[in-house]
Amino acid sequence: MRIAPSILAADLADLTGALALCEQGRADLVHLDVMDGRFVPNLTFGAPVVAAVARHTELPLDVHLMVEDPGRLLDDYLDTGVRSVAVHWEATVHLDRVLGRIHERGAGAGVALNPATPVEVLTDVLPRLDYVLLMSVNPGFAGQPFLPYVLDKARRLRELLRARNVQAEIAMDGGIGPDNISLAARAGVDWCVAGSSVFKHPEPAAAIEDLRQRARMETV
Repeated sequence: MRIAPSILAADLADLTGALALCEQGRADLVHLDVMDGRFVPNLTFGAPVVAAVARHTELPLDVHLMVEDPGRLLDDYLDTGVRSVAVHWEATVHLDRVLGRIHERGAGAGVALNPATPVEVLTDVLPRLDYVLLMSVNPGFAGQPFLPYVLDKARRLRELLRARNVQAEIAMDGGIGPDNISLAARAGVDWCVAGSSVFKHPEPAAAIEDLRQRARMETV
């Protein structure tokens, strides 16, 4: 299980410090939630902020575009040199075109699904994906409680990937913490986004390693 701290939950006045904590905790990547105030009721990181974050860490960056019509902003974020980008199925009219553009620019392409969106909508596009990001909260705000029924979605997605012989990874985002990360691992999730459980912890770097160990105990 890999751990991707979400810096949306960190002290936004000290992103450099948040990145240092991610590095100390040996995070596998850093997750950035981009929100437009329309697809979700919040506003967060623009491309200049993501570019600044990229200049202050060697960790790979994963961008989650919670925006309407993500294709219009895609190149701005890809220009920052991020490792991977996920767009929402619910917000992307020309999904195949957008995924192709992400790959053309040399980044990993993901699709995010809201909790109520079934994984089966991705059947035809699975071969185009590097990962699927399953939202285990309704997107828009940090600190929401985990929705347990998303675990069944992860199990169904794992079976779908096996049936289609696709190697895409499964990620989960929302309400992930020490009490449920083992459940995500058991359901076949490859990596988890963790926000509040890392940055609201008294020792964020230790919290990252604790999450990793709890997940590892389930998969050993």
